[in-house]
Amino acid sequence: MARNVLILAACYNLLWGGWVVLRPLDLFVWTGAPAPLYPGIWQCVGMIVGVYGIGYAIAANDPYRHWPIVLVGLLGKLFGPLGFLITQIVPAPTDTAQLPLSWGLTLITNDLIWWIPFTAILISAFRFHTAPGDVPSDVLSISEANQRFRTQHDVTLAALSSDQPVMLLFLRHSGCTFCREALSDFARSRQQLESQGVTPVLVHMGDNDEQAGFFAAYGVDDVHRVSDPQQLLYRAYDLDRGGFQQLLGPRVWWRGFKAAILRRHGVGKLVGDGFQMPGVFLVHNNRVLAAKRHDTAAERPDYCQFVAAGQRAL
Repeated sequence: MARNVLILAACYNLLWGGWVVLRPLDLFVWTGAPAPLYPGIWQCVGMIVGVYGIGYAIAANDPYRHWPIVLVGLLGKLFGPLGFLITQIVPAPTDTAQLPLSWGLTLITNDLIWWIPFTAILISAFRFHTAPGDVPSDVLSISEANQRFRTQHDVTLAALSSDQPVMLLFLRHSGCTFCREALSDFARSRQQLESQGVTPVLVHMGDNDEQAGFFAAYGVDDVHRVSDPQQLLYRAYDLDRGGFQQLLGPRVWWRGFKAAILRRHGVGKLVGDGFQMPGVFLVHNNRVLAAKRHDTAAERPDYCQFVAAGQRAL
């Protein structure tokens, strides 16, 4: 899909740019805009558009590698309509002419129709470049994963879950505002969770030592935590990478604004896979008593209620 979009964009830009260079006054006549005093300047615009077409043709060979070309193109397609909107709002100086509203029709094919496909290409490229590398093709079973993974206290998840139920809280990357919100919620619930007879374990994609300060900021640096940069444990518990709606849908944006700005959780540096979805599980003797795989990155479960419901399965 990405390659086809960029080939179409390349053809469109080359044709449109060539047209403007060869016949610079056509658009002014068709839209009723005053003809420019120096049409050569408008022909330069056509030349620039044509050069963008060459860039899109190059990017079509490997869209994920050449994503900066797509980004620059998208920025131009965002700022162009914004500039036109400003010209319609802010009155032009008395000695200059203002572009007629009919000129805005050119924005539909030049800019607006490319917003969604170019954005989709950039998201796909980001998803590709943040995917974990050198991941084994075989997915571990929950029992195998629990035997393999150890916390920073050198205790396996299997050993922990044999003593009493374990609440595994799978986090997103530490820069995510929802990950920070989840840690804040967990810190407030920790005492009640432990009084319910469960051992909480935090699963993350960073390095345990390097991320110690991050967890200490929430007062949970002593809690058992597992580092899983290859997301093998995530895969064992069937936690997938999210799609567009799960990560960037309208509700996610609104919840993100409230969590980051209004509740001041903020955002930070990406550490791990930005597309990884979170979840929470209650496990005892390698048996999953309760599971919550988030439908969106913005979901905010009540951990105490989750544990209470899961313990009824014992």
